[in-house]
Amino acid sequence: MTEDRLGRACLSLDGLSIGDAFGQQFFSPNVAAESKRSNPPTPPWNYTDDTEMAIALTETLRVCESVDQEFFVQQLVERYQSEPNRGYGAGARRLLEDVAEGGCWKTLSQQMFSGSGSHGNGAAMRVSPLVAWFADDIDLTIKQAALSAEVTHTHPEAIVGAIAVALSSGWAWRRRSEQPEELIPWVISKLDQSEVRRRLEWVATYPLDTWAYTIASQVGCGDEISSQDTVPFCLWMAAAHLNDYSEAMWTAARVGGDMDTTCAIIGGIVAMSVGSEGIPADWKLNREPLGWSSRPN
Repeated sequence: MTEDRLGRACLSLDGLSIGDAFGQQFFSPNVAAESKRSNPPTPPWNYTDDTEMAIALTETLRVCESVDQEFFVQQLVERYQSEPNRGYGAGARRLLEDVAEGGCWKTLSQQMFSGSGSHGNGAAMRVSPLVAWFADDIDLTIKQAALSAEVTHTHPEAIVGAIAVALSSGWAWRRRSEQPEELIPWVISKLDQSEVRRRLEWVATYPLDTWAYTIASQVGCGDEISSQDTVPFCLWMAAAHLNDYSEAMWTAARVGGDMDTTCAIIGGIVAMSVGSEGIPADWKLNREPLGWSSRPN
């Protein structure tokens, strides 16, 4: 059972990390101008803090089989200290450095942004591997996703965003005859009232063949680096491309915004639907090898 869970976690991590690395390439103006489906970005595709944090969560689940917050935050700190130049945001840097110096993560996380806590998209971007352990238990998925968010993001919007992504990944893995149009309404039914939920309710009114730029113009695509302006777009994109990983990534990268994170979130969800064979083999080779010694060969 543990091997099955770890295998699912690695699938989600591949979808997330390849998306992260792919999207990151498009911040280069030359790549954005020259790349197309017949001419993808030149490898290697280096990943960012999105993947580093997702690896920390996956390692926590591998060792603890649940989100042990103390263990998780130490994994985050150790990975940050090992490679601090992976694109960490200023808030995450400050938090992880202060924890490394002996600060209490609970207090530090709660004190961020004048005591409101962070509502950034970082908790949502790393959460998909959680589905490997808890996809069969919706209540436990919600609880564990919240625990995973709280170590760095205590604002309710960030927590709801992480829960929404975790639920989406679980739905994608479990689905049999369900149609993609059912994903967002089902997730909405499990969420507390919030701006994330309100924007999801808005995008749920748009058919899945709507131009993706229209969705981004209505709810954002990560430009504000917040859960509210990232998660609704990503869930709509995942539903719209639930059977086509490559198309999901190209579309998200072309829309723009916080491209590494949107591609990471979408990729982690879609991977659970398409399986390993649905992720282009050459893309796996293009992404730099994951720096994770516990990953099965």
